[in-house]
Amino acid sequence: MGEKTATREAYGKALAALGKTDERIVALDADLSKSTKTADFAAVCPERFFNAGIAEQNMAGVAAGLAACGKIPFISTFAVFAAGRAFEQIRNSIAYPGLNVKIAATHAGITVGEDGGSHQAIEDIALMRVLPGMSVIVPADGVEAASAVGVLAQHEGPAYLRLGRLATPQVHEDDYEFVLGKGVLLREGVDIAIFACGMMVAPALQAARLLEESGVSAAVANISTIKPLDEELIVRLASSCGAAVSAEEHSVIGGLGGALAECLAENCPVPFGRVGLADRFGQSGSPAELLRHYGLTEEDIARKCREVLAKKRR
Repeated sequence: MGEKTATREAYGKALAALGKTDERIVALDADLSKSTKTADFAAVCPERFFNAGIAEQNMAGVAAGLAACGKIPFISTFAVFAAGRAFEQIRNSIAYPGLNVKIAATHAGITVGEDGGSHQAIEDIALMRVLPGMSVIVPADGVEAASAVGVLAQHEGPAYLRLGRLATPQVHEDDYEFVLGKGVLLREGVDIAIFACGMMVAPALQAARLLEESGVSAAVANISTIKPLDEELIVRLASSCGAAVSAEEHSVIGGLGGALAECLAENCPVPFGRVGLADRFGQSGSPAELLRHYGLTEEDIARKCREVLAKKRR
């Protein structure tokens, strides 16, 4: 695995570079530009950067208006505010008319850390995934986040890009190109398939190495597009392995695990387990402490795989 980078950092740099080449790109922020990294865009395209203040609902409405005028707005704030506070405006002003707004929400998940449960979005994937026409992307590393920004700028329609505060290891090669709606098989395996997204992809790869030590061959796939879901890859891997596990920094309800459960139940019923927050809010603590407390480490993924394999062998 490569150098650690926060996906929000990669987003800021990619958006700034994109802004210099495409005058349709505009950026809006809810008074958090230094944290969301839209300050990078503001530094090079100040005339196309708008600080909406602490008014997330208004920011979503303004972005909808700009999109209706042919602009490509990227709006940013913390995920808990983007998906939560502005949900009605995203639903009715952006998703309902199918406007070309990109919601780049940072500080998602419990690795926000000491800010605590009030600021740790663990339900945002579920909220955005249920909106008709909304694409949902959770990049695994900085390389994928940067590539996704360029792809979403060319994609017509609303999209939710989930980004993290914590620096995470690079799992893709420098020349990797994100493809909307396609998962990536990172490791071959025959006994069980691990499907992960976001910062949980690196621990999933580590879990596969732990399992290998005990003779278990685990495939690992990065499912960075939660919607539209790569059902072809998921069904193929689950079918060939005969068992599957999901891993995400999100509630096990409605996120990647929920999407996989729906897909597998309809297309390829196999023993399946979910690693994520088990219907609980987060709390204050360091990212490492919280990941251990909520069972989101490579050891926890490996343990869940063993539990699922036991069901497979009955």
